[in-house]
Amino acid sequence: MAATLERDAVLNALRVVNDPDLRRDIVSLGFVKDLLLKDGNVSFTIELTTPACPVKDQLREQAIAAVRALPGVASVDVRMTANVRSVSAPETGRPPLPGVKNIIAVGAGKGGVGKTTVAVNLALALAKCGGRVGILDGDIYGPNVPIMLGLSATQLTTDGRQIVPAEKHGLQVVSMGFLTSDDAPIIWRGPMLHGAIQQFFREVAWRDLDYLIVDMPPGTGDVALSLSQTVSVVGSIVVTTPQKVSLADSLRAVRMYEKLNIAPMGLIENMSYYACPNCHHEADIFGHGGGERLAEQLGIPFLGRLPVYQPIREGSDTGVPIVVGEPGSSAGRSFMLIAERTAAQVSILAHKTAEANKGKIPLIPVR
Repeated sequence: MAATLERDAVLNALRVVNDPDLRRDIVSLGFVKDLLLKDGNVSFTIELTTPACPVKDQLREQAIAAVRALPGVASVDVRMTANVRSVSAPETGRPPLPGVKNIIAVGAGKGGVGKTTVAVNLALALAKCGGRVGILDGDIYGPNVPIMLGLSATQLTTDGRQIVPAEKHGLQVVSMGFLTSDDAPIIWRGPMLHGAIQQFFREVAWRDLDYLIVDMPPGTGDVALSLSQTVSVVGSIVVTTPQKVSLADSLRAVRMYEKLNIAPMGLIENMSYYACPNCHHEADIFGHGGGERLAEQLGIPFLGRLPVYQPIREGSDTGVPIVVGEPGSSAGRSFMLIAERTAAQVSILAHKTAEANKGKIPLIPVR
């Protein structure tokens, strides 16, 4: 009985430690694992819902302080781990994708806003945070992901049953660019696009991914419809620039995803400002604050701003994205912050759907 009381005392002490995104204490969230008590020495694991949590060190320190204050405690050992939860939605009727926990669509209302650059660097940033990440180049007509990752000469292989993704910088990668020559135009009608999207999802051996980023084609077309009909998508991120024309098209893109029952996870403002490398003056060459105002208008998270920065373009051309080539630059740090906020949104959605689906019978994955 004494051991039980001591265990309860430790758990009660830990209830003062709250996850800032889920807004509940780590005990009720089930984050406290492997609690051991021996001769006044306390050890346990805190299992977060994302390795990208920016406050994990603070949570660890808070947990140590809370337990150390208990009478009779000689030492406290806390291990921090992460287990990304899947955002499940049984009511959609679409089964989960084997090997993938969460699918995130990255789109834009118009071309030329840097959507693919953002998708590639977001995927890399999530991987640098500790996530297992893949990227699917869903921009069938303009498959540029292989170029940006330095994989333009790569050909996909099979394991005898499924397509095996290419790999670069820790990402699993699939693109139509691996299946066609650089100068070959893809002239397909809707049914062919739908078949390609289904093949990329169902016939690819995705391996144990926390996040699969899908680089969508710009605009509101067939690929988004096929995506929504094929798999369960966690949500969409829309990339915009500050000027009015881009914002108008971005609004249409968000509305499209809403109509397809793909929740808007947030808005990213690319080419937000230009910082002079000599005097460091920031110039809002495309306007100021448009993306943040649109996100506020729509009631969706604003995930962050990205600058006009020459090495971003150069890295995309040479196959060394900015998150890999200059991770400590202002732009590299901005991508890491956006990745942390994206991971947080996935955790929030996973928690909400888990609460909503309590008592419901989950779908059995089709393999």
